[in-house]
Amino acid sequence: MIPIIACSAIALAIIIERIWALRKQNIIPRHLVAQVWHWEKNNQLNDEKVNEMRKESPLGRVLAAGIVNRKNDREIMKESIEETGRHVVHEMERFLNSLGTIAAITPLLGLLGTVIGMIQVFTDLTTHGAGDVNSLAGGISQALITTAAGLLVAIPSLMFYRYFRGRIDELVVVMEQEAIKLIEVMHGQRSQSNDEESK
Repeated sequence: MIPIIACSAIALAIIIERIWALRKQNIIPRHLVAQVWHWEKNNQLNDEKVNEMRKESPLGRVLAAGIVNRKNDREIMKESIEETGRHVVHEMERFLNSLGTIAAITPLLGLLGTVIGMIQVFTDLTTHGAGDVNSLAGGISQALITTAAGLLVAIPSLMFYRYFRGRIDELVVVMEQEAIKLIEVMHGQRSQSNDEESK
């Protein structure tokens, strides 16, 4: 039971931390691309604003990688966004492997506890005989408690693991859309300015 209780405490801590960390407004601030476009249009997009944006949110980090390379070709800008995006997604998935491992091992720990308990019950049977049925039933019920406890920890852990995986996938799709908007805005503006210069 001690390892199962420890796993339940760790799983609860991970779930609370990930619920807090994966809030949409925390990952993807609203109107960030529009704000960047406004700064670029008014020639206010400087290193200070880019550094501030990088620190504020994961989407800010992704967009900042593109902004730093905005004077380069579209492909270079896109590659820098994708590379930073991979790091951001890795950070968003932090502790999820641990939560998945807890969901997988706690039923096995419960089963192990039940098997050990049943071995003790049958050892007592061979030593003292089957005279007291109540003590035998009590020993079996105690052995089965570990399996129930393991399942009680594993089921919510697995549910939250799946939920967080889906949540991260959803956030990544939105971040990709925002990054594409940034590339279109920056390179669309550059191509317009180049056309005006050629005229």
